[in-house]
Amino acid sequence: MNKNDIGYIMKVDLNTFEQIHNPIYILEEQRLRNNLALISGVAREADIEIILAFKAYALWKTFPIFREYIHATTASSLYESRLAFEEFGSKAHTFSPGYTDYEIDDIAENSSHLTFNSLSQYIRYHERVIKNNPDISIGLRVNPEYSEIDTDLYNPCAPGSRFGITADKLPDRLPPDIEGFHCHCHCESGSDVFQRTLMHIEDKFAKWFPQLKWINFGGGHLITSKGYDLSLLIEILKEFRQRYPNLKIILEPGSAFGWQTGSLVSQVVDIVEDNGIRTAILNVSFTCHMPDCLEMPYMPTVRDAKIVKNNNNILKHLYRLGGCSCLSGDFMGNWQFDHELQIGENIIFEDMLHYTTVKTNMFNGITHPSIGIVHLDGNMEILRKYSYEDYRDRMD
Repeated sequence: MNKNDIGYIMKVDLNTFEQIHNPIYILEEQRLRNNLALISGVAREADIEIILAFKAYALWKTFPIFREYIHATTASSLYESRLAFEEFGSKAHTFSPGYTDYEIDDIAENSSHLTFNSLSQYIRYHERVIKNNPDISIGLRVNPEYSEIDTDLYNPCAPGSRFGITADKLPDRLPPDIEGFHCHCHCESGSDVFQRTLMHIEDKFAKWFPQLKWINFGGGHLITSKGYDLSLLIEILKEFRQRYPNLKIILEPGSAFGWQTGSLVSQVVDIVEDNGIRTAILNVSFTCHMPDCLEMPYMPTVRDAKIVKNNNNILKHLYRLGGCSCLSGDFMGNWQFDHELQIGENIIFEDMLHYTTVKTNMFNGITHPSIGIVHLDGNMEILRKYSYEDYRDRMD
């Protein structure tokens, strides 16, 4: 068996990955289990349900590990709802800003909960949804018009948002088949942000809570990050339950599950210089394989390198890192290393398992990084290797 074949197992050094010579996302099972144990512990202590949002993490070959700790997932499309039902083994909590005539029936069959983004979508489809799945629980997405997310690209409550119903548009008495509210206001946020946001949610929507069975406070709760105040989160949730004992509470983080669970390992293929700027060309791409770096944007952490805000020719071993696509802006910088980079050397991007693996694309037909998992015994298994056929079939 070739070392790049699916199912191939090899020992790797988790510090250097010196055995790796091709681009690959590497998930570390121990780190994943640490996150899952923490998340399930919070859910148990606060007496709530925490489910996995596929939009941030959907590596289905790891779902057997997840099922040891959690029991449900959240979907935002037909394919995600199918992934929940067919691969995770339970029906999805589904939300979409726009359901369609040609998908709504299948989505309903794959869902335990279905949230409508608007009253017009509810009116158009709620009877079909119940006809296809009489046991489904229907909800509405609401917009409290408050969020502390600074980047508008990720702010679902920014003025003019297409997400959710504001309080002034809701009838005093909800239709009898509406059982829940869904509200998403966070992005990699702390429990203090949730505490402040919850005040606005209650102020706007508490008068409808007695009519409901559940409330979903969405994602963006970065429970597994260093310094997150878990005690405050649990206190907030318990106090909310005391105020509204009729409501089941649901959280659906995505990043929190995959946070700091693995890296993207790449290699230097060339070093070029122009106007005093040295760029190390890699065999991965920011626009293809790390799109949030350019969209958000944010500077990823590179192992054994220091981020330098400005290009400073005085500093030694300073490099901009460039992707291998034809997009002119497919680069970021600058990082200072403790040595001169060499062709073939590994460049390790930290924390690249959440969002990245679900947002990658095959622009330019660039060879796509494989996906591997380092098991508890220290052996790495190749879960997925991409081929020319994967690129070609996207254009079929």
